[in-house]
Amino acid sequence: MASTGPMETERTPALVVSGVSHSFGDRKVLDRVSLTVEQGAFVVLLGLNGAGKSTLFSLITRLYDNVTGAIAIRGFDVRRRPSQALQRLGVVFQSRTLDIDLTLLQNLKYHAALHGFAGRAATGRAQQALELVGLADRGNEKVRALSGGQVRRVEIARSMMHHPDLLLLDEATVGLDLGSRESVIKIVRDLVARERLGVLWATHLMDEVIPTDQVVILHKGVALYSGPVPQLLTLTGTSSVREAFRSVTGAKTAIEEAA
Repeated sequence: MASTGPMETERTPALVVSGVSHSFGDRKVLDRVSLTVEQGAFVVLLGLNGAGKSTLFSLITRLYDNVTGAIAIRGFDVRRRPSQALQRLGVVFQSRTLDIDLTLLQNLKYHAALHGFAGRAATGRAQQALELVGLADRGNEKVRALSGGQVRRVEIARSMMHHPDLLLLDEATVGLDLGSRESVIKIVRDLVARERLGVLWATHLMDEVIPTDQVVILHKGVALYSGPVPQLLTLTGTSSVREAFRSVTGAKTAIEEAA
C-alpha cells in the first residue's frame, strides 16, 4: 500500500466525491454527485451509456478539472494535492491502451518507469503484478497473442504496479465473452478481499452486481441512489437489481435495450 500521509489513516475512505457537478458548455452532465468508496469495498457505479460515468472518472483522474464540489483519494484533495492523491490511484479505462507489439513484461516495465521504478525493481513489480492476475507464465509473450479477457487482466496488473489504494474500472468487461467477464470480475473482487483495495466499478450491466456490493445508481448525471444492494431492493419493493434500477430511473425501454 502507499505510504501513510498526514491525512491518511486506516479509516480514511479510498474515495470521497462530494457535490461534484460538471458541464460541457450549456449541457450539464453531472449534477451534484456524491459517493464514498471505503477501503476494502467493491462499489458498483451503475448507469446506462451517457449517464456520466466516464465523465466522473475523468474528474477523479484529473483528465478534467472539477470546479464545483470536491474529490479526495485517501484524504488528499485531487485539486489541491494532486500528486499525493493520484499516486494512490490505479485506473483501467474502457479503451484498450497496451502496446500489442510489446511483451507483457515490456508493457508493465514501461509503466513502472512512469512511476519511478527501473531495473530489478521494475521487473519485480511487473512479475508480481502478473501473478496477481494469473498470467505470470505469459510475461515474455506479446500482447497480440492474448485473448480480450487476458488483455484486460494485464491492464489490471498494470494498474496495480504502484500498489494503489483505489482502483477505478470503466466498463472493464465490455466486448468480452461471458467466461472472460466472469474471470475479470473475480480477479478484481479477489484483489478487494486480499489487498483491501477500494474499487469503483463502472458498468451498465445489471448482472455484474451481487448482493454484497454497494451500488450507486447514476442516471442522466444524477446519483439517484447510493447504498447496499439489499437496501435498494427493500426501498423499491423489487427482487432484482434490474427491476430496482427500472423503478428508480423509470428507464424501462433503455434497460431492456442494454440487456
